[in-house]
Amino acid sequence: MKEISVSELQAATTGNCRAQWVDVRSASEYAAGHVPGAVNIPMDQMETRLDDMSRELPVVLICQGGTRARIVAEQLKPCRDDVAVLEGGTNAWVKAGLPLVASAKTRWSLERQVRLAAGLLVVLGVALGFVVNYRWLYLSGFVGTGLTFAGLTDFCPMGILLGKMPWNGARHCKRPGAAVGSPSEAEG
Repeated sequence: MKEISVSELQAATTGNCRAQWVDVRSASEYAAGHVPGAVNIPMDQMETRLDDMSRELPVVLICQGGTRARIVAEQLKPCRDDVAVLEGGTNAWVKAGLPLVASAKTRWSLERQVRLAAGLLVVLGVALGFVVNYRWLYLSGFVGTGLTFAGLTDFCPMGILLGKMPWNGARHCKRPGAAVGSPSEAEG
């Protein structure tokens, strides 16, 4: 697999060597800050979105530090041989003093929220099992069973519940020039 440094990538873009830059991080990570010009095709969607990548241009894969991009490059190996990975990812881009594009103020991804909530419940169950009553250990077992079920079925009740929390609701914004009392003003 070919790796390309930030300086090589910059030099290639100023010349006639063009490439399609693909950020393989989650949508919320991408929105929080990405390399200008990179399109977002999350790692877990790559196989189903191969047609979203240019057939004419080589592809440079980008993630936070390079690990996920390397994994995706290995997955793409049978499909194409013109794939490179940005060495050090967006971390290296920032260290080189280059700007990132922030699409929006983002919240944690739902997947990250589920991992945090599940982890906290497991720790709570174990701690209370030792301190209060051993039956609290069942909480940890219940959460583990739920995570196993979610992994097998791709149906996660905890994710659905967290998705309904107020901090995960739609954000409202005001359109520039909207009249006072208009629906967009009332929602904002």
